[in-house]
Parts: sequence; C-alpha cells; structure tokens
Amino acid sequence: MNDAVLTREKILETAEDVLRRYGPAKATVVDVARALDVSHGSVYRHFPSKAALREAVVERLLERVSRPLEGIVAEDAPADERLYRWCRALMAAKHHKVNSDPELFATYMTLAQEARDVVTAHVEHLIDQVSAIIADGITRGEFREGDPRQMARAVLMATAPFHHPAFAANWSQPDVGADFDAVWAMIRPGLMSQGKISSGKPGAGKPGQEKTGRGKAGAA
Repeated sequence: MNDAVLTREKILETAEDVLRRYGPAKATVVDVARALDVSHGSVYRHFPSKAALREAVVERLLERVSRPLEGIVAEDAPADERLYRWCRALMAAKHHKVNSDPELFATYMTLAQEARDVVTAHVEHLIDQVSAIIADGITRGEFREGDPRQMARAVLMATAPFHHPAFAANWSQPDVGADFDAVWAMIRPGLMSQGKISSGKPGAGKPGQEKTGRGKAGAA
C-alpha cells in the first residue's frame, strides 16, 4: 500500500484483523505494517505507540455499540418505550459481538484491561444516552422527578447481567429475553410518574423484539 493512501481507519481495520489472527499477546505493530505492506514507521505516524494503537482498536469496537443507540435517544416517542428499546438494542449489540466473532471478543476482553480510560469513557457515554432519555421523560411528565444521571446509572447497574461482558457466558441461554423483561417489569415502575405506572410495558417495545441467532434477546 502506498503511504499516501494509508488512513487511520485502514490501520485500525487491519490491526483488528491482525489481533484476531495472532491474539493480543503476539500481535505487533510490525505485523500490522506487514499486513498493510508499509513500514512500521508509517503506522507510527498515525499512532505514536503500540498502546495508542490498541486503545484505538478498543475505542472503535465500542463505538460500534454506542453509535446506533443515538437514534433511539433522538426519537420522539414515549420515554419508557425508548428506554426499553435502547436496553434491548444494547443487549443485541453486545450479544452479537460474542456470538458472531468470539475470537475478536476474547481479544477485546484482553485489550480492555489495558484501556481502562477508553472503557470508562464508553460507559460514561452510555450513561449520557440513558440520562437524555430519562431527562426527556421527566420533562414530558412520564417519569418521576429525580436526578437523570443517577437514575441512568441505576438502570445500567440493574441491567448489567444482560450487557456487561463479565456475564457473557450466560447470554446464550434461551430464556435470556424473558429474564430481561422480568427485570424491566421491576425497573419501569420505579421510573414512571404516579399517573403512568399502570399503563404497562411500552407498546412498541414488545418482549423478544430484539433477537439474535441465539436466544430470545439480543445482547448486552
């Protein structure tokens, strides 16, 4: 490859393939450069160190999870319906990563231990998204008054078994979708304003709507 057409995105795409092939313990910047048919100095012009390159790979993987969720946040729909579908979409994205590309997921788990700041920023971004939905629900009178950010943290903690990688071994269970809906049935009344509690589950967010190839629910 000509250095003139070498881009950050192409380097990251190739680094992901190299990490998947060799594993994080053996993959090097030289391996990435060789796969791109450039000198390792060309890679270093975009990323100052091996650690910076690996952190960027993690960031890219996590952006694939968070970016599609922005559309749900921005919708003009009841807040409880959006929050339900946001959680289901988060589950679907995380479960898909585990089930469709287990080698890359294993690599991510290793790299994430080295890229704590990147992971922390990702979690804060997810909290920002949930906070926005909750704040809008409070403004609409659908959710009870409270601190949207604190409430968002509580929602993510309560649903952690369905999206936190530490629980990935359980995500292939066939009843994972029903388990999430049982948890949601307990979360929702705590969010709703007094006059909205009895309306039940959000109409557009039917149980099992978000599915993957394994199990009823998507992934976390």
